[in-house]
Parts: sequence; C-alpha cells; structure tokens
Amino acid sequence: MSDDEEELGEEEQGDNLGTYEGDRNEQNERHGFGKATLPNGDTYEGQYEHGKRHGTGTYRFTNTARYIGEYQKNKRHGKGIFYYPDGSKYDGEWNENIREGHGIYTYPNNDTYEGEWKNHQRHGKGMYTYAATKAQYTGTWREGKRQGPGQLLFNNYRYVGKFHDNYPKGKGRFVFKNGYQQNGEYHITTTADEEDSEAPPQVQYRWIARNVTATQQEEPYDLDDERPATSRSQDQDGHHKAHGNGVGENAENEHNPDGTDGADGNEDEENQQGNDDIPGEEQFDEEG
Repeated sequence: MSDDEEELGEEEQGDNLGTYEGDRNEQNERHGFGKATLPNGDTYEGQYEHGKRHGTGTYRFTNTARYIGEYQKNKRHGKGIFYYPDGSKYDGEWNENIREGHGIYTYPNNDTYEGEWKNHQRHGKGMYTYAATKAQYTGTWREGKRQGPGQLLFNNYRYVGKFHDNYPKGKGRFVFKNGYQQNGEYHITTTADEEDSEAPPQVQYRWIARNVTATQQEEPYDLDDERPATSRSQDQDGHHKAHGNGVGENAENEHNPDGTDGADGNEDEENQQGNDDIPGEEQFDEEG
C-alpha cells in the first residue's frame, strides 16, 4: 500500500508557487479555475479558493501517481480517486489527505477491499476479496487487521468465527454446502527460534473440532455459547486442522460414509492438501 506522505509532493507553500494560468480574485489570489505547475514538476488543474486548491481538481505527481477528486484548503478532502504508482487505486472518502470513511481499494494483484477506513488503514466493517481464488472475508477490522467477528467464504464452505490480529482465534464453525457444520475452536501456539533469538516467533493455528451438526438456519451458532465436546469429536475430530479434507472429509464421513453426496467432492487442489495448514491460510496474507 502506498505511502501518501511520500506522494504528497509540493504543497504550494512559501514564496515559490511555480507557474499558474487561470482565474484570480481582486486580491490577485488564485481563485476559480486554474492550471498550475509546481516547482517539483507536479501539476494541478482544477478549482482554487483564496490561493489554495479548493473544490474539484486533478493533481498529477511526477512519480506517475494521480488524484482526481475534492479538495479543501490544499488537502484531499471529501470524495476522490487516487491512482498509485504501483498500479493500485483507492476510490473513496478522504479527510485532510488521509483515507478515512468509506472507500474501495484495488491492489496491484487485483485483490479488493471495500469498507471503512481510518488513518489510511482498514478499520471498521469491510469486505476483502481475493482475485486469484475468489475467497472473501467479511467482518470487522482494526488498524488494518481482521479483529472481531467475521466470515471467510470459500468455494464450497465458509468459516464463521472471531479473529485476532488477522487470524482466527477461539470458537468458530465451518459450514458446508451439504447441510452440515463442524463446530470447534482455533488454538494458537507460539514457538521461538532457538538458533536465532532475534527472529520473530513462529505462530501456528490449530483447529480443534468438537462435533458435526446439521446447519442451523433459524438459530445461528452462537460464538459465545459453551458447547460440550462429544466423545466423537474428542476421539475422531480432535486435533485436526481445518484445511480442505481436514474438515470436509470429517463432515462428510460423519453423514455420508460413502462420500457420494458430499458438497466438497470437487474442491480445488488447494483445498485437497494435508492438515498442516489452516483452510485458506494463504488468504490471510492480503496486499497492503
């Protein structure tokens, strides 16, 4: 994600304002519509008020970035689109040069985030869509990371639970298209690198399955509801990580022993891997 401070460029402050062609008021201030070339080579074409960019306009940076939208007293304020040098784009609300409010960010790999922003970061409610896999996360964010209740939707199933620092943590459920859901919880373990004390600790996320039940349409699974683990979940499902077959087969084998009526029979290859990764772990490494 691009750094606006680096892209801000010349702010038309000081005595050297570059060249200007356009309207002026009685005080000879830039006022109305005009075109300016700043000392650093940036250009602006749009509305001015009392010598400052105010209203709608287009600002072109020498690093190929471009902003088209509303200004207030020389700052991006209101609605506008920012095209970044790396090919990404933000279309949404601004507050004094900061992405804040509702907006859509399209990343260089065509991933998209649509939702609330604060201080340039994803913050509040929003939806992140992964272009390569079409997986989709919808939920709450805090300072750019998934935090709180959310849902991660895959092709043949979805995970519903709570997230902490971008990853699932605690109680949740995998809901399958075959009409069943697997209830359980994610446990987090942290291990330090004994050979490199300065290396960041390795964090692993393990899915502990409890039981498989029919999908409850009218009474959704309550994340705060303490459900006792069954002997079946202790003996057969416990200590499995949910990744493709790790969950899909558990759900189908419980209710479809012959595997002929399972919704997960045609999962993608990425969902046919072993149980060493959480489902869609690669989906947590979004752009920005």
